[in-house]
Amino acid sequence: MGKIKTLELTKAQRAALERGYREGPSHALRLRCQMILLKSDQRTSAEIASILGCCEVVVNNWLKRFELEGVAGLRTKPGRGRKPILDSEKDLAQVKQAVKANRQRISLAKSELEAELGKSFSNKTLQRYIKNMVAAISESENVSQKSRARKSTA
Repeated sequence: MGKIKTLELTKAQRAALERGYREGPSHALRLRCQMILLKSDQRTSAEIASILGCCEVVVNNWLKRFELEGVAGLRTKPGRGRKPILDSEKDLAQVKQAVKANRQRISLAKSELEAELGKSFSNKTLQRYIKNMVAAISESENVSQKSRARKSTA
């Protein structure tokens, strides 16, 4: 059996990792913080992997990244995943116009948008985009109404 690599944490690092483990915005960040905390308790990578349900290589990779970049290195870097087909800022006006012209037939609005934008997408993608934009617009309107209500009562 090989030597267990130990990890010495400062009080500030331990506090930041515990905060990330308890209050982290994503599940992935919380798991990564837990990995580092378990490693600082002199556990083997195999033990940590079995506790968290991953493999040793993953534990070792995140340990290396933590050693290089600190707690900030445990966050998922931007730019991961598939880029959206319809852009929330650039395509919004054209989508509004097409949906307004073809309110009852989303497939006609989709074909019109595909010709205008030069992009190919499904009806479901368009429906999801519209739903997300309506939710974002209504959320921003609710925030402004709430802030106006607070100002008038103050």
